[in-house]
Amino acid sequence: MNHPDTGRLLYAYAVARDTPALGAVALRTVTGVAGEPVRTVRHQGLTALVGAVDAADFGERALRAHLEELSWLESTARAHQRVVDAAGATGTCVLPLRLATVYRDEASVRAMLQERSTHLAATLRRLDGRVEWGVKVHARAPEAAPSAPRAPTSGRDYLRRRISARRAHEEDARRAEETAHAIHTALTALAEETRLYPPQHTGLSGRPGRNLLNAAYLVPRTAGDRFTAAVARLTGSAPADGAEVELTGPWAPYSFAGTGDAVTTQDTAREPS
Repeated sequence: MNHPDTGRLLYAYAVARDTPALGAVALRTVTGVAGEPVRTVRHQGLTALVGAVDAADFGERALRAHLEELSWLESTARAHQRVVDAAGATGTCVLPLRLATVYRDEASVRAMLQERSTHLAATLRRLDGRVEWGVKVHARAPEAAPSAPRAPTSGRDYLRRRISARRAHEEDARRAEETAHAIHTALTALAEETRLYPPQHTGLSGRPGRNLLNAAYLVPRTAGDRFTAAVARLTGSAPADGAEVELTGPWAPYSFAGTGDAVTTQDTAREPS
């Protein structure tokens, strides 16, 4: 959809059922991506959470430029998430929309709700009472070599040391990968659905070790304690196998909304601050 580059547009954050709690409580204490108040657009039992933004910043040409700016993406993703979290904190099932989903006006938003009402309503029923947990497993960075290793006594000794070090590194990597697989298998048994993402680049994770597992798990809200206890138990055994486990959540079900507009900023919007 083309958007004008002047005037005002509506930035859409999420879709939910039309409940009084959203307008009366959740949205009074949160502002959107442009510092704007967030309000609702209602249509046939559904509600879209929106905020008015300047077309100069969120029109088609401006967005093309902004989407190349990492700092803009990070700040916008975090603001987007704040709105979704505020809505979800009421216990309302919320379907997050893709970052930078923009409409011309309320009529356009209502047209979207009308066109997709059957699918949106079915998805809200499926995800009601569920939350998303994120789990990453990282291989621990190799330990630094001793500061003053014994000098090799011969070329054969040197080669033997190199081969031994390589085998030890390969064994550590194998054990860490097996641990990541075991963790995913155990958590999958506790989740209703799972999503696997590509490994996260070390530049985004801020961790020196290789990312072995980057997954999301859909879990009933009432089973959250059981899930986190399982992660804690698995985390306790992971260091012995050269792996580190990172848990984030609970989130709105970003990865499971299935609306075609789910937020895809897992490594920016939901990275621990």
